[in-house]
Amino acid sequence: MEQKQLSSAIEQICEEKGISKEVVLETIEMALASAYKKEYGRKGQNIRAEFDIETGGIKIFQIKTVVSDELAEKGEIIIEEPKIEKSEEDKKSAGEDKKEKKKKPAQDNEEKSEEPYEKKIKFNPEKHIALSEAKKIKKKFDIDDEVKLPLEIEHDFGRIAAQTAKQVIIQRIKEAEKNAIFDEYQNKEGEVMSGIVQRVEGETVFVDIGRAVGLLFEKEKIPTENYRIGQRMKVYIQRIEKGPKGPVIILSRRAPEMIRQLFELEVPEIFSGSVEIKSVAREAGSRAKVAVTSKEEGIDPIGSCIGQRGTRVQTVINELAGEKIDVIEWNKDPVKFIKNAIMPAKVDSVLINEKENTAIVQVPEDQLSLAIGKKGQNVRLAVKLTGWRIDVMASKSLEKEKEESEEELEEKLVEEKESKKKSADVDAENADDKESVEGEVKEDEKKESSSAEATADKEKEKKKVKKDKVKKEKKVKKKKE
Repeated sequence: MEQKQLSSAIEQICEEKGISKEVVLETIEMALASAYKKEYGRKGQNIRAEFDIETGGIKIFQIKTVVSDELAEKGEIIIEEPKIEKSEEDKKSAGEDKKEKKKKPAQDNEEKSEEPYEKKIKFNPEKHIALSEAKKIKKKFDIDDEVKLPLEIEHDFGRIAAQTAKQVIIQRIKEAEKNAIFDEYQNKEGEVMSGIVQRVEGETVFVDIGRAVGLLFEKEKIPTENYRIGQRMKVYIQRIEKGPKGPVIILSRRAPEMIRQLFELEVPEIFSGSVEIKSVAREAGSRAKVAVTSKEEGIDPIGSCIGQRGTRVQTVINELAGEKIDVIEWNKDPVKFIKNAIMPAKVDSVLINEKENTAIVQVPEDQLSLAIGKKGQNVRLAVKLTGWRIDVMASKSLEKEKEESEEELEEKLVEEKESKKKSADVDAENADDKESVEGEVKEDEKKESSSAEATADKEKEKKKVKKDKVKKEKKVKKKKE
């Protein structure tokens, strides 16, 4: 291969895989070293290759470690590692543990651990070089230094060596690519990206987001959505994990932060920082509330988020499968903020308890169902948005309260007057009780007697009428005869 073709191939790999040039060169050097060792190397050799991309030259070296002359002569040496002295705090803690446990085996183990550790080192001519011989090459060498000894380069590698080099290059480039993808998407964690549905396996959706494929699990989906292959959509990168086959990217469509990111993309005022999203509360697929505030005078935070004829907020709604979004104004005063959070219901008053972080919201009776929302949704979102525990109660109108208060006063005055009259007339009533009773008895007797006379007269009249009828009938019969 010509030098130009080699350099262009390396640059192409760097661009396609997103890998730095240094990593590719290091991979090529490792592949050359493994190929040389496979074809011409001996057991125990430490081979290193150097590749010059400008000239295309290759250099092969054997790496040896400088050891003492004693080790080189004897072939084996025993080294005693120094004792590890414990600090006073460690000794105290160890002493306390001994007193608590009172076990002799534990003490014996501690004494054994304090003894010096013996280590045997064997001399290997393929890995080691004596200090005296190393100084012949260069006087500056010292023990444990590395010596690079050049080796003769064979121009032709066998098929097995070439295959080994190929496998090393492929493996190393894959590992480098995985690390590059992990680093790239780790910086994008917490952002929204566009993706295409690649495939659907059971409840898991695989989404192509560029250089990687993310996973959208069932718990991170919008409940009302159906996904099809080739569908374009925006996803929120929730977290990134390292897996055996590369980075695992967990995606989400129901995270509250996704709404924040979508508004940043659609609203220039939020992106520039003149309008800030303070908090977001969301029930994915159904409804969400967003609290916004302006950092600059003359900018309407709600209007900038909604846009002309609702174009900006409608774009976000369409992206979230028709999820309703309420944009409200944030306020430092918790009373005003809670009033805004309960919207669209009208609020009469808000009573807060800062110690218990609770609030009682009073709304008109006709607004109670609207304030609570369907299955309590409006109150739940308001609680999430404000961070206050909210109780909604129906309050009576001011006119009704005034009327009730006036009626109560009138009733009290009437009761007081009646009580005074009763107390003043108690004696008179007691004195006249007998007379009034006797008079009532006489009147009752008169009424009864008069009623009896009237009934007797009526009966007499009835008898007369019957007698007259009988006489008339007898006269008629006689005339007929």
